[in-house]
Amino acid sequence: MFVKDRMTPNPICGYPDMAVTEAQDLMQSKGIRHLPIVIDTTKLVGLITRTSLRTALPSDVSRFSRFEVSYTLSKIKVHSVMVKDVVTIEPDTPIEIAALLMADKKIGTLPVVHEDKLVGIISDSDLFITMTSLLGARKPGIRVTVQQPDQSGVIAGLTSAIADAGGYLSVCVGYYSVDTPGQWISLCKVQNIEENRLVEVINSIEDTTILDIRQFQEQE
Repeated sequence: MFVKDRMTPNPICGYPDMAVTEAQDLMQSKGIRHLPIVIDTTKLVGLITRTSLRTALPSDVSRFSRFEVSYTLSKIKVHSVMVKDVVTIEPDTPIEIAALLMADKKIGTLPVVHEDKLVGIISDSDLFITMTSLLGARKPGIRVTVQQPDQSGVIAGLTSAIADAGGYLSVCVGYYSVDTPGQWISLCKVQNIEENRLVEVINSIEDTTILDIRQFQEQE
């Protein structure tokens, strides 16, 4: 999966000389948290966020009337408060690299740029949706978490044993155990098999432990 598969293409944009109030109104009306700022239609020059908009307010806003605050903001242009050093990403970047970049930089969005043109935007919300898809959050079945040694062939042995018993693996993802070094955790969503039979199959695999098992109903 790549950034281009989860990004919002042709995002709503602003321009440097628009008033801060205009940018606020646009973001509120469209329900967006980030507004790329472009020139010549597609050349990215900055980014407006809710945090950057707050910097445009007077330090002690309580001293001013609502009219005074609105008037002050109407005189401030976007280019004076936008983030100029914008972290961007290419559309063909693997999705996990986008997630890592957002986590490391502590940012909530990445404009997607190709050949110096803004082609999309991907946010932390898009990554949350991706995670629910990868983990099969809406799929019914038996959700089972299994711990095994971090060794070659153990995951293949697990999935083969489930398949040989007639089970259908709709989801299988893994991660290293934090509590037990040298162990690998597999989270699987299994259909077409009874829970008792699934437990029996997994328990028959050497050095394999069921950490959690539960029925998972289809989510709306």
